[in-house]
Amino acid sequence: MSVYTTDYIGVIRTQFTELAGMPVQPAGADEDAFEGEVIINEALAEGLRDLDGFSHIYLIYHLHKVTETKMIVIPFMDTLERGIFATRSPSRPSRLGMSIVRLLEVNGNCLKIRGADMLDGTPLIDIKPYIQAFDCPNNPSCGWMSASREDVRKKRSDDRFV
Repeated sequence: MSVYTTDYIGVIRTQFTELAGMPVQPAGADEDAFEGEVIINEALAEGLRDLDGFSHIYLIYHLHKVTETKMIVIPFMDTLERGIFATRSPSRPSRLGMSIVRLLEVNGNCLKIRGADMLDGTPLIDIKPYIQAFDCPNNPSCGWMSASREDVRKKRSDDRFV
């Protein structure tokens, strides 16, 4: 059976109902054990087969509450203006978001995740497995970003992108 859809494949459920105060990246959500659920459209549930063998997955989603596009922003982890494509700011022209989350459980068409850093009700576009051999390059450079993992864990969003 072939199922093709141009609609969203599901919805992400989290505890976050507003942007201010959310973790700014999954690394900030993981330590605090911010869990969530991903509910996939029933017609696509068989596509989740074998996903439970992966510890982490990419969630690609629509930043559905973003109302403004900016080409220059001050990112959450910085105090200087940066070009939008050199940041992970939500004020993007494409309105696409992406997070790597820990996959805790697959149950039918529902995924339980940890590291949720998105709003409740966020429309899901796609899921891809995190594969270290593919996704972890040797000797990466992080450009202007100098914050430590601990800095990221402590950072919470404010109203700059609301």
